[in-house]
Amino acid sequence: MIKLKITIRYVFCFLTFAVAGTFALIGSAATESETTESQCVILLHGLARTSSSMNDMQDALDDAGFVVAKIDYPSRTQPIETLAGPAVQKGISECRAKTSGTIHVVTHSMGGILFRQYVSTDGVDAFGRTIMLAPPNKGSEAVDALREVPGFQWLNGPAGLQLGTDENSVPLRLGPATSDVAVIAGTFSINLVLSTYLPDPDDGKVSVESTRLDGMCAHLQVDVSHPFIMEDDDVIEEVIAYLQHGKFISEQAEYPDCPFRSE
Repeated sequence: MIKLKITIRYVFCFLTFAVAGTFALIGSAATESETTESQCVILLHGLARTSSSMNDMQDALDDAGFVVAKIDYPSRTQPIETLAGPAVQKGISECRAKTSGTIHVVTHSMGGILFRQYVSTDGVDAFGRTIMLAPPNKGSEAVDALREVPGFQWLNGPAGLQLGTDENSVPLRLGPATSDVAVIAGTFSINLVLSTYLPDPDDGKVSVESTRLDGMCAHLQVDVSHPFIMEDDDVIEEVIAYLQHGKFISEQAEYPDCPFRSE
């Protein structure tokens, strides 16, 4: 389990708030006749991270036969509304340069909010299934508590300030899912300071309740922490299963009533 993999990255993750909702097209998820090799997956990292944080996910998707577009974007430099378009469009362009097949999306933390922002203005027509890992879909109380702490804005940038639960919250104004969206939420914390601001259970940055999105098609809780959820072997296996079949492996997964499920 990656929850024990506490390296030097934890120091930076402790100081930053890498919180990270997403949509896909009704009826555009891969059909049974479409081969995995023709499908592309856009990977969007979280706040204060880089595309390298999605390396393990990329390797596993490659091995499973997917085409992958792993996107880097400057998460600490601009508001979510400014970051979303270029990041997602870059992913679409990279996918279309490699295949004409279905485009799926996998996000970590704030990457999900970028994607929700994008589809709120540009629609979901380009996309199949979407899986959000630890997304702050209802904002995070930790941002509310720490936004005035010296250094918070410098470390997290303007986008980080938009991830709270107040009137400036971008996640809270984006609305429900309009397509096949699945969420995986962490329940293990290595950041006990931030966890004191969050409702239980939480992953050290985002509560499980905050990850939920109205209209989502599936929800799964895993015993993994926020900074490492996208690297966890079991989580990666669940992501691939959902992309392929529209269903998680774990029997603990929840499947709310969802008009967008394309099973």
